[in-house]
Amino acid sequence: MKPGRQSVILEIIQHQNIETQRQLQEALLERGVKSTQATLSRDIKDMRLVKELGPTGTYHYTVSGRSEEDDARQRLQKIVRESVISYQPAMNLLVIKTIPGLAPAVCAAVDSMSIEGLAGTLAGDDTAFLAMKSLESCDKLSHELQSIIGR
Repeated sequence: MKPGRQSVILEIIQHQNIETQRQLQEALLERGVKSTQATLSRDIKDMRLVKELGPTGTYHYTVSGRSEEDDARQRLQKIVRESVISYQPAMNLLVIKTIPGLAPAVCAAVDSMSIEGLAGTLAGDDTAFLAMKSLESCDKLSHELQSIIGR
């Protein structure tokens, strides 16, 4: 039911300017699809629909240009940005100092980022060690961290 309903939602928002969930609910009903407001809210979130300003000056639902992978990477970058105090390359290791208790979160974030050249991570309480496969990959990650945390 959910995939079918969501495909109908996509069809509707591609052909109509739907401004509210109520309008969307009514458009679904016209096509024989019953839905509650709570279900529509979940569908909108799952489908990453956003409201965009249209040419007539009103907002309407459209599909976001961001993918799940982009969203996940942004969340992980936020964890790194808000947790890291400092970092220092040491040969092919990157030593990262974090706010106390957050080194495991930083390692988990880094592990899930699929970083090229990463051999593994090790976390203490406020220190994370990132083992890189080469000096070059360590240098590249160091520059990436610089751009993420902005320091």
